[in-house]
Amino acid sequence: MGNKLQETMKFKFEKEKSNKARDILIDVYKALEEKGYDPINQIVGYFISGDPTYITSYKDARYLVRKLERDELLEELVRYYIQKNIDSKK
Repeated sequence: MGNKLQETMKFKFEKEKSNKARDILIDVYKALEEKGYDPINQIVGYFISGDPTYITSYKDARYLVRKLERDELLEELVRYYIQKNIDSKK
């Protein structure tokens, strides 16, 4: 069992889910912004707590954000951030 802790696990994220995650995040961001919330703070609150009430139900944003797991949404954010910053360092 000790060797298992030394192995790196692989995680593969399907491109279709990536596109869906991107679309959901954008829609949720816009709905939060339209309702006068700070979208970044609200989305971070949702990621940290798992409590969907951080997301407004306006424009079905709460329903949308729950269509994917938090890790799937978070992966899309990390992927986008890394790609943008790698591209800017070239």
